[in-house]
Amino acid sequence: MPAIIELQGIRKSYGIGTSVETEVLHGIDLTLQPGEFAALIGPSGSGKSTLLNIIGLLEPMTAGDYRLGGISVKGLADDDITARRGDMLGFVFQFHHLVPAFTALENVVMPHLIRDGKVSDAALREGRALLAKVGLADALHKKPAELSGGMQQRVAIARALARGSALVLADEPTGNLDTKSADDVFVLLREFNRERGTTFLIVTHDPRLAARCDRIIELVDGQIAADRPVAAQE
Repeated sequence: MPAIIELQGIRKSYGIGTSVETEVLHGIDLTLQPGEFAALIGPSGSGKSTLLNIIGLLEPMTAGDYRLGGISVKGLADDDITARRGDMLGFVFQFHHLVPAFTALENVVMPHLIRDGKVSDAALREGRALLAKVGLADALHKKPAELSGGMQQRVAIARALARGSALVLADEPTGNLDTKSADDVFVLLREFNRERGTTFLIVTHDPRLAARCDRIIELVDGQIAADRPVAAQE
């Protein structure tokens, strides 16, 4: 199988052509294979979120080449990028970004609605199964305000895995949770990785959680300073 992510010489600049032009990523080379469970760490301002946004097809690179699932995204039309993102990627953020007016189940199946314009019976069955998997079988019809922070993040995880996402990008997914809820969320991510073979790239400031991943990629000043396997696994 091709690599899930293959980055070659990725650069990102802001303010191009102005007196304040700034390059924040300086030639990133990175490959992530199917089924990997990797942490992306580094100090604030090192470029982690920018790199994650490029991998997530949320903003363009300035230079370099990016192959997602073996297909280069360089030069793709906006509609093709949107389709590629919907077909391959799931996202979990520090703040869950659930739609307040929608129930847990409606939030989980939203990727189907956005991608297909409708929600099929199969999608609803999948949504119920995912919510059961994250321990929320009894909360299908509750709205976010009726759920705790940890429960809301579980809904966000289920949503990220809807449509069988091959790659989940998680930006500080436990950063807004207490230690117990953070551990519970991490265990869920790990279970989906092991049971489904879903690839995860997790941005975290928590060295305790990073040490429980299989690989740690350290970004410093817009460059990869270290990329190492983790010997002791969870």
